[in-house]
Amino acid sequence: MSTAIATPILDILQEVWTPAPWDKFIEISASPDYEKAKFYYYEGSYYLEMGVGAVHGLDNSVIIILLYIFCATRNISINTFTNTSYRKQGIRECQPDISYYLGDKLPFPLSSSVIDLDRLPPPDLVIEIADTSISSDLGIKRLLYEEMGVSEYWVVDVQSLKITAFRILNNNGSDRLNESQVITGLQLNLLEEALERSRESDNSQVGAWFMSQVQSL
Repeated sequence: MSTAIATPILDILQEVWTPAPWDKFIEISASPDYEKAKFYYYEGSYYLEMGVGAVHGLDNSVIIILLYIFCATRNISINTFTNTSYRKQGIRECQPDISYYLGDKLPFPLSSSVIDLDRLPPPDLVIEIADTSISSDLGIKRLLYEEMGVSEYWVVDVQSLKITAFRILNNNGSDRLNESQVITGLQLNLLEEALERSRESDNSQVGAWFMSQVQSL
């Protein structure tokens, strides 16, 4: 006899990985009750997040703006995906806050469905904006992205305004970084300073300051 798996309760969603077979995970993730949720599946358990706070939304937007400025200034080709789902059927799924494909490594043809990792490559860079999810972002999600085969993974802590970045190794391990390896020349402490400025200045002011810093490098 199979054991019933309870539907998650919204009040206790944060920081909870719930054991479930893949088909049950797919059933829950397709439920209209969770159409605004972000879903993850790893090692036979799923995790979901409902909604984001103001600082999470702000930092998510600021990071996208800053990386666009840096890459446009340095003529680095990127394609940005926000809250996009990546799936390896029956094994893992994730929906990072921001993800990037660099150069000509783009998952064409694009469609309205999730990106199928059985057919298409993983993104080069994945970024999670962490507020209440910091322990999961630095822990289980990091393991998930190691096995997914991304090149680089960042966690942006909205409380401390620090970026913890990892270079993913071929053996599924990871090394800490102070400078991005996939976006050449990008110092993470410069992004951190821009995030600090975003607490007192608007996006245009932060972007203008950041561009002046990049042009002076």
